[in-house]
Amino acid sequence: MKKEDLRSLIAIPIVLIVAALLALAGSQGGAIVSGIPIFALGIGLAFLIQWVVFIPSFIAQTEKFFDLTGSLTYITVIVIAVLLSPSAGARSYLLLALVVIWATRLGSFLFRRILKAGADERFDDLKPSFPRFLMTWTLQGLWVSFTLAAALAAITTGSRSTGLDVFAIIGLIVWLAGFGIEVIADAQKSRFRAKPDNKGRFIDSGLWAWSRHPNYFGEIVLWVGVAIIAFPALRGWQYVTLISPVFVALLLTRISGVPLLEARADEKWGGQADYEAYKAQTSILIPLPPSKKQ
Repeated sequence: MKKEDLRSLIAIPIVLIVAALLALAGSQGGAIVSGIPIFALGIGLAFLIQWVVFIPSFIAQTEKFFDLTGSLTYITVIVIAVLLSPSAGARSYLLLALVVIWATRLGSFLFRRILKAGADERFDDLKPSFPRFLMTWTLQGLWVSFTLAAALAAITTGSRSTGLDVFAIIGLIVWLAGFGIEVIADAQKSRFRAKPDNKGRFIDSGLWAWSRHPNYFGEIVLWVGVAIIAFPALRGWQYVTLISPVFVALLLTRISGVPLLEARADEKWGGQADYEAYKAQTSILIPLPPSKKQ
């Protein structure tokens, strides 16, 4: 057995332990159905969906449904949480609407993109390996669990007041800002890539002139907005779920997002004068006016 396969087999139970601890914390004081905390039920469902779709995906050796499955998982988990929670109110329905809007937009966008591209090169080395491919789907379950945690805890918090307040207003404004940035950045990049003259070039216009990864910045900001909306409904160990936007930020900036894309960009354009100048003058994440040429 290859080392990478062994590491994946070891990592899977570790991921599940982390998810179990999150479920334990988020379930404290929350609503229960048939003896099971609704929060914990949502976490379990997030993983179950990944594993169910993993099986045919591995057999067919395809990653085409990976991102779409992630988005549908967000929608499924939060809809079921609202339906099962006896005290779901205005705050719960606001969180439901924001998550569904975000997941529908991003999921459809990513699904159309991979259908057009035909494949995602990130999965080339993962698909042939059962343990590594399974680990990838399992990690997506953890990704959904952590990012959705604050909203899920607020929805399932039990008898806590769920009316809208200043936190809901501020959180909504922050969410709208982040969502807008993400949508605009994705649209600008799609239009750029659609032009034949731009084949093999990097984008340095629009929001991408102010940030090398503006879509990721928008993603982080919108989850901050969700956490702000959820905050007043939390109590006790449920405050642990406020790690949601922190988890998103760490994952995108330190593990799977920015580092991978930066390395790929360096491979394609590293050493080219225009790219090196763009990289030196443009913020890596937070949109800022380009620094002046030296």
